[in-house]
Amino acid sequence: MVQPAKPERWSEGRVYALRQWTEQLYSVLVEADVQPFIAGQFTKLGLPVADTFIERPYSYVNAPGSMPLEFYFITVPDGPLTHEMIKLQAGDPLWVMRKASGFLTLSEVPQSRDLWLLSTGTAIGPFLSMLHTAEPWERFERVVLVHAVRYARELSFQDAIAALLSRHGGRFHFIPFVSREPTGFALPGRITTALANGQLEARAETGISPEHSQVMICGNPEMVRETSALLNERGLQRNRRREPGHITVENYW
Repeated sequence: MVQPAKPERWSEGRVYALRQWTEQLYSVLVEADVQPFIAGQFTKLGLPVADTFIERPYSYVNAPGSMPLEFYFITVPDGPLTHEMIKLQAGDPLWVMRKASGFLTLSEVPQSRDLWLLSTGTAIGPFLSMLHTAEPWERFERVVLVHAVRYARELSFQDAIAALLSRHGGRFHFIPFVSREPTGFALPGRITTALANGQLEARAETGISPEHSQVMICGNPEMVRETSALLNERGLQRNRRREPGHITVENYW
């Protein structure tokens, strides 16, 4: 069997379950021996495909220290890895890189009153990992999770979100966006439009400002870029280790 380059950096895990959310969205749950990670980080998954080993980065959805590990993904047209991953069954091998990477973590975020988590599509994954830890609830008075999708059926993890709403009461707000069909509950259109016209903050019942807000943005590069620009106009600046600001971003395909 084809193995990854430098196999000592990889753990040969075993699939616990494969959950299908829609015709294109899946979660794979896997038991594997990995190094401790920080909520918000990503690792790599890999499988032998034909005569080669294919690997791609995926963010952890589960909280650090919990098992099984969970990764949320969308099938990519002509994507050799995802089309093999959706065939996986319980007990099948799936390679997981032992060491996680990435800086979309709360340890990189300065203190503030409110924490905004803005995501599109599968980029909600790292935010769910954070919300399953104690840190956001210990550090921030209010947490707003925004998830933008095309169709309502793509709003995955609703049981987990409902549990967070029940546990944290008025401190947690979940704001869904659905852009391609009307719903009775979600905001229509795009995050950037609702940010520009005030709908987003009206729904959250709180404003975004340099004085009171930290904003983490994870999603497609266009959304990240446009949302950051709108926030810059309000005086919020990109977080840097040597120059703390208000915006922390990660592009996520």
